[in-house]
Amino acid sequence: MKQFKKLAMAIAGLWCCMAANAHDFEVDGIYYNILTTAKVEITFKGSSYYEYDNEYTGKAEIPESVTYNGKTYSVEGIVEDAFAGCTGLTSITIPNSVTSIGNYAFKGCEGLTCITIPNSVTSIGIQAFIECTGLTSITIPNSVTSIGGQAFYGCTGLTSITIPNSVTSIEKGAFYGCTGLTSITIPNSVTSIGESAFAYCTGLTNITIPEGVTSIGIQAFFKCTGLTSITIPNSVASIGDHAFYGCTGLTSITIPNSVTSIGESAFAYCTGLTNITIPEGVTSI
Repeated sequence: MKQFKKLAMAIAGLWCCMAANAHDFEVDGIYYNILTTAKVEITFKGSSYYEYDNEYTGKAEIPESVTYNGKTYSVEGIVEDAFAGCTGLTSITIPNSVTSIGNYAFKGCEGLTCITIPNSVTSIGIQAFIECTGLTSITIPNSVTSIGGQAFYGCTGLTSITIPNSVTSIEKGAFYGCTGLTSITIPNSVTSIGESAFAYCTGLTNITIPEGVTSIGIQAFFKCTGLTSITIPNSVASIGDHAFYGCTGLTSITIPNSVTSIGESAFAYCTGLTNITIPEGVTSI
């Protein structure tokens, strides 16, 4: 029994040491994890992202490569929660060597006003920029194929965004509550608009849904009170529940012949809507 206790204590002690130094090394105020003999990724200080406050502040510049103990590594990615909660971070430079931005990577970085995503990045993680309220504009490069759910949720300062033709779907809650967003161009490559994708985007006045989109998700434009007009293409087959619920500024809408179903409360409380034409192909409302 004593030997077992000693072994358990030894394992606990080893775990504590590992947890206290979750990052492998630090150079010039940037923390890294080693992936392979030639690659590293950006991480946070300590054992978890909330262990330290604002380990990244001001302007952060991520290099394409970093040298530690005589070895040079290529900087390949930004891990989950890497910059989360760093409210003092104002801008960041991401090099072309980075291919992915992890989930929650910049969560709650309220002071972040400027960021450029390089052409090397192919995916933006879930809630990557959630509640970055100071972010005013962002350009997503053509290399990105997926924008994670709630990626820009609550980015109230965001006034414009460019979505490239490489993106095929706008995931659930991607721009939820982006009240400062006045216009957005959805590229022809997009085939689906996810649940609550633009919900509570009260500053959005008009939007064109491109040919190729087959479904408008549940609550996709929920309470977009500033929306006055919308064009739905012939490719759309279904309009989800509460899709345009509470869009009080909407005065007219044309539903194309391709639509076969209109979800529950799809146009509920659209008090400004004076006329609507429902096509013959609709089998359920």
